[in-house]
Amino acid sequence: MSTRKIHPAPPFDTELAAVLAIVNEQLPPTVTPEMIEPLRAGFVTAVDELLLDRPVSHREETFAGPGGDLIVSIFQRTDHTTAGLGILHTHGGGMIIGDRFMGMETMLAWVEELDAVAVSVEYRLAPEHPDPAPVDDCYASLVWTAENAERLGIDPAKLIISGGSAGGGLAAGTTLMARDRGGPALAAQLLIYPMLDDRNQTVSSHQIDGTGVWDRGSNDTGWDALLGDRRKTDQVSIYAAPARATDLSNLPPTFIDVGTSEVFRDEDVAYASAIWASGGHCELHVWPGGFHGYDFMAPLAALSVATQDARLNWLRRTLGL
Repeated sequence: MSTRKIHPAPPFDTELAAVLAIVNEQLPPTVTPEMIEPLRAGFVTAVDELLLDRPVSHREETFAGPGGDLIVSIFQRTDHTTAGLGILHTHGGGMIIGDRFMGMETMLAWVEELDAVAVSVEYRLAPEHPDPAPVDDCYASLVWTAENAERLGIDPAKLIISGGSAGGGLAAGTTLMARDRGGPALAAQLLIYPMLDDRNQTVSSHQIDGTGVWDRGSNDTGWDALLGDRRKTDQVSIYAAPARATDLSNLPPTFIDVGTSEVFRDEDVAYASAIWASGGHCELHVWPGGFHGYDFMAPLAALSVATQDARLNWLRRTLGL
């Protein structure tokens, strides 16, 4: 008989709870393997809708990646002329769903506000393409972006990586890979409620079970798809599950945010603590009552606005923008 202590889940923010009730009518808390294909069909984003009324242009480029051709989308202001901030975006989706346009609302706001150039990669998804395919594609995209920075209108000294959820985990893994391979240099990593730990054994991973968005069972589905039989063994790479890294020294300035009412809370707090323990720079925000993905599911909620402001302000301060 298990002796594990039962911890009640923290409450959701009142404003967000009303939104969550509507969200859960379309997206149940637990994603199971048989739901992957239907969810993929439902998460296709129309780029024209993303750019509606925005002074932002979009184009695509293709280059040779580790598993075949990789496609990236490049977004910039229509009046962009001076090389500046460059953002490599790695989209979310639990390693199993989503495309390079998922989560781009935040990046497009930075494109507009900071005159940035955003490069978003269409990395391969699990389970068809298990680890290391996704992170290898993201690293290859970082190399390509750095090599083409001048042509893309990016200042190489202001190249960052950012992603949410699985994309946050891939951004963290890519940053570790760049550190260990001697480049490309990154000016910062901005990790939005990142998916970092395949073991799924924190207090928060037990609290968020059958509730919210992307619960404990969903986390099992995503990690099983990515790692298969290697999951929870010593065969898991730090680039696949960055929480397993024991040395987080020599990383660029890092921003991490997460809600109190989501699976990833404790692993994200632990990752920030490990960066501090290694002598690094990390700004951590733990937003009370936030469920997973609240900021794009309820963008006008007070907590979402505060969250977006904190990210933008950190970029301005860290990069001198």
